Amino acid sequence: MDLQDLSLFVEVARQGSFAAVARDRGIDPSSVSRSIAGLEARLGLRLFQRTSRQMVLTEAGELYLARLPGVIDEMERLRDEAASLRSGPVGTIRLTASVAFGQVCLLPLLPAFSAAFPRLKLELILRDANLDLVAERIDLAIRLGPSVRADVIGVKLMQTRYRAVASPEYLAAAGAPMQPSDLALRPCLLLSLTGFRSRWVFRSKGVQEDVPVAGQFILSNPLAVRAGVLAGLGPALLADWVIDRDLSAGRLVDLFPDHEVTATTFDTAAWLLYPSRAYLPRKTRSVIDFLRASFRKAPP
Repeated sequence: MDLQDLSLFVEVARQGSFAAVARDRGIDPSSVSRSIAGLEARLGLRLFQRTSRQMVLTEAGELYLARLPGVIDEMERLRDEAASLRSGPVGTIRLTASVAFGQVCLLPLLPAFSAAFPRLKLELILRDANLDLVAERIDLAIRLGPSVRADVIGVKLMQTRYRAVASPEYLAAAGAPMQPSDLALRPCLLLSLTGFRSRWVFRSKGVQEDVPVAGQFILSNPLAVRAGVLAGLGPALLADWVIDRDLSAGRLVDLFPDHEVTATTFDTAAWLLYPSRAYLPRKTRSVIDFLRASFRKAPP
């Protein structure tokens, strides 16, 4: 049965008008009518009751409308899967991540992605809000945290670590803190996530210390916090994937390299998540393997 005719039926049923669907598709309304009539003939069922004034679904039409969208999605996935067997993954992958992680860790991978998957389109959705993977039809998501939720499948991309850092210019002007508790006595640059704006937790040789922190500036994005630290606005707590290059280049200084530090938990990671489905398209599996391999080499 023609996938195009099935998709056309769903659109007509939802809009209740041949003319509206024809306008959306840029075709003649008679073409839509012929397509639906042909579908009804092949099924041996009437899908719409038509009068000069209105068009409503029959009982059979209601049944088909309830089931067909899922069938169409599955058929499209199978079509893409079959095509990928001949020429590599094809279709579209919708991947979501936080704004900062996307800009720092994912955008540098795009040239390699393009070379590996020339027929695969990547829709990169950078949002700090956690999107519903099923409702938003997200194929893959990258989330930062200590664990994976029970309702999704996930693989660890990389362990993450936080560091308390400051710029050399700031340290030259204000002096270097000698111990973590000294940070409670000076304005810090804060990230507006739960916990990050009120206390930082340090651990060394099994001894844990909670340090209250405060400051004039509270920023909502790690990249903005990084820019503020580089500008000498004060110490800040940032993840290694945000600041590793700055530490290596000497643009920032790790204030307490012998300490572990966090605002939430010491065990955090970047996780690659996808909805728990019995059928995982080859294109999705290919991107999962690509990302795992990329982060095993080194974060971009």
